[in-house]
Amino acid sequence: MMTLLEAIDARHSVRHYTPQPLPQDVVEALLSKIEQCNREAGLHIQLVLDEPKGFNGMLNYGTFSGVKNYLVMAGEKADDLDERVGYYGEQLVLLAQQLGLGTCWAGLTYRKVKGTYTLNGNEKIACMISLGFPDDPGRNLKRKTVEQVSNAGDDTPQWFVDGVKAALKAPTAVNQQKFFFEYKGTAPDGKHLVHASRSFSMVGYTQMDLGIVKLHFEIGAGRDNFEWV
Repeated sequence: MMTLLEAIDARHSVRHYTPQPLPQDVVEALLSKIEQCNREAGLHIQLVLDEPKGFNGMLNYGTFSGVKNYLVMAGEKADDLDERVGYYGEQLVLLAQQLGLGTCWAGLTYRKVKGTYTLNGNEKIACMISLGFPDDPGRNLKRKTVEQVSNAGDDTPQWFVDGVKAALKAPTAVNQQKFFFEYKGTAPDGKHLVHASRSFSMVGYTQMDLGIVKLHFEIGAGRDNFEWV
C-alpha cells in the first residue's frame, strides 16, 4: 500500500467512475476507518453502496457519472463541524486513494436520497464524498506558491515548508486555497508552534477546507514536530 505522502501526490478529484463494484475487503477497510473517525470526532459518517441516485440529479448533470458509492458526511450542528468533517473526511479520501479508489468532495452537487442514511437529533449533512474506481484522468490545477500561503522563509524549519507543500496539494472548494500557515517560533518548552487560518470566500466552505489542509500539513510536516496554536 502506498504511503500517505504518496496518496497525497496521487490523489485528484474524480467525477467519473467505472461500474466495477467495491470489493468486500475494500468496503471493510473503509467501514473500519469510518468507525474510528466517528468515534474520535463525534461525527456520523455513513457509507452508501450501490446507490445511483445521489449523484444523478439536475444539480450534477454532466458533472458526475457512474457514481454509485459515496460517503455521507454528517454530524451534530456545531461551530466546528465543518472543520472536523474536512479533517476526518480527508483521512477517508486518502485511505480510498491507498485502496485504489478515486474520490471527489461534493458540497452541493448531490441529492439526499431517503432511506440511504440516518440523522439523529440535531445532526445535519455537511457534504458528501463520491468514491469508486476512477474513469477520470483528472486535471492539472493551478496551485498557489508556498510564499502565498505561509510565512515560510530562511528562519523557518524545513519540515514547515514540507507541510505547506503537502497542504497545497489538498482539495479545496473550486481550488480556492483560502488558507494561511504561520510559523510562530517555539514555546518555553521548546515545542515549535504553528497557526493555521482561513480567509473570506464568496464560495464558502473555507472552514471545511481548513480541516482538509491541516491534515495534509500534519502529514507533510510530521505531527510530532509541532503544536497547533
